[in-house]
Amino acid sequence: MTIPMWMLLGFATWTLLLLMATVGVYRWAAILFSRVAIASFHSDRLEGEDWYRRGTRAHANCVENLPVFGAIVWVISALDINSLAVDYLSTLVLIARVCQSLVHVSHVQTNRFVAVRFAFFCVQLVCFLALIVIAACYGA
Repeated sequence: MTIPMWMLLGFATWTLLLLMATVGVYRWAAILFSRVAIASFHSDRLEGEDWYRRGTRAHANCVENLPVFGAIVWVISALDINSLAVDYLSTLVLIARVCQSLVHVSHVQTNRFVAVRFAFFCVQLVCFLALIVIAACYGA
């Protein structure tokens, strides 16, 4: 398996771990200990403690970006592109995603922490765009 494929698998794994460690813990504990009915969680509004709301958003951010990264890695794999640049950029995507999620979940969102989180998001965007350019140039 190539480095980009490993990084995609890591991204998917991180998305699931984040779900289980934040949203899952909160909901499962509430349901299993009969504090709330299973149908009491509504997808159209954020509820619960601040850390839970941040966990929900951090997980949603991962879910939103996973198909983008998946499509890019699929094209890179279909074109059989193997380069150090692709490996580094793919690795950087996962590192920046994990860092962004950790900052989101573990800190109250002051301007400083939101700026740090946004910087990690920007790193991912730049990597996505660079990988797209590499794939487009290789495929042309």
